[in-house]
Amino acid sequence: MVSEKTEVSSGISQLDILLGGGPFIGDNVVWYDEVGSLAPVFWLNFIKASQKENKPLIFLSFDRSVKNLLELLGPLAKNPSLIILDCFTNGKGEGAEVFLSYYEQKDPERPCQIIRVDEPRNSDHVTGAFYGLHKTMKGDVRFVFDSLTGMQELWGGEESILQFYSHSCPRLYELNTIAYWVVEKEAHSQRLKAHINKIAQVAIDLSLKRGKTSLTIVKAEKRNLEDLHKPHHYWSKDLDITFDSEKRARRQIDLGRRLKELRSQKGISQTELGRLVGVTPSTISQVESNQIYPSLPALLKIAEILSVDVTYLFQGEAKSAHRVVFPASEAFDVQFLHLPKKSIAAKRLTPMEQDSKSEAYLIKISPKKELPSHFFAHKGEETGYLLSGELQMVLEEAVFTVKAGDLVSLTSESPSRWKNPGSTTAELLWMKIK
Repeated sequence: MVSEKTEVSSGISQLDILLGGGPFIGDNVVWYDEVGSLAPVFWLNFIKASQKENKPLIFLSFDRSVKNLLELLGPLAKNPSLIILDCFTNGKGEGAEVFLSYYEQKDPERPCQIIRVDEPRNSDHVTGAFYGLHKTMKGDVRFVFDSLTGMQELWGGEESILQFYSHSCPRLYELNTIAYWVVEKEAHSQRLKAHINKIAQVAIDLSLKRGKTSLTIVKAEKRNLEDLHKPHHYWSKDLDITFDSEKRARRQIDLGRRLKELRSQKGISQTELGRLVGVTPSTISQVESNQIYPSLPALLKIAEILSVDVTYLFQGEAKSAHRVVFPASEAFDVQFLHLPKKSIAAKRLTPMEQDSKSEAYLIKISPKKELPSHFFAHKGEETGYLLSGELQMVLEEAVFTVKAGDLVSLTSESPSRWKNPGSTTAELLWMKIK
């Protein structure tokens, strides 16, 4: 039973902010794709973020052959935590030799598991396949169902989809998973879509109009969002997604936006911040949407909890454009929700308002502690300088020893594990390069 909402990363920081902190463990997230090609970049980022956290993920493919899916996944396919349930070969592929021949080949460069489902036209057989796999796994397993539309074409009608979805969503919720469901928006009746929305925790609409893509959050259960039903324009290149709101210059005072960005950066939910301040989560939501302003005592308490001077919440962006020196007092604590709290502590040294091509962090890893994944789900380059202590870093199954004075330089790769084997705290200066 999901007793407490745990936020995780979608792999897209601006989407996490729009969702009030990211997807929650237990969420069924439905993606309504208007043109049939907009959703992949979102589930690819979700897979990448899950792999950064060392979380197992089961991908059910109904519309893509194994070869096509592996080409789309690219480097993400080279991960043992990914399991592909191939419902295409014996489904839409009709067991054709051209698709079956894939299984006669051996590819040592791809450690992900690929399992061919023998009877994908039987919904009970498909259900048994992924629940059987889930029983062998630990932790919060992630799912991607690509797609409900493909299932309907295979199973013959909306009633079969309605029955499958109605039974699977509540069960996945109880199993503490996160599931992405892809739906071709125009391929289904309003009745089916209404029923899907009723059961899902999150529903997101992706559309393309006049050459411009937009994302609209249709439903976000147990979140009080001011951005609900508001389209957000974005564009994508490879796996990078940029929202117009990230580029739009804001010169006016925007207390709500600053509060939301700072709270999300620190990994604090609206509920937790409200509890610490002594107000309701609804009050925090209203402040972040600029519907109300907090009382002076509440404002001072918010600044104290978020480790910033109260004036920071009211500064315009232009005011800091020419700053070159930032006092140590402006550094603030950040939390890595996917890592053990007693094993790591970190401060962001680069102020939130600084429009820089890099972000600097001071990271401390406690003695004899091990981190099961990397600090960040980041798509760009990263560089680290070990100030003191010793660390071990696992990168693509190779173990590297990092000593004080050593420099770590990463391009697109990401460590899967960190460990401090020493008896003293290791201090690491880390740079994320956008």
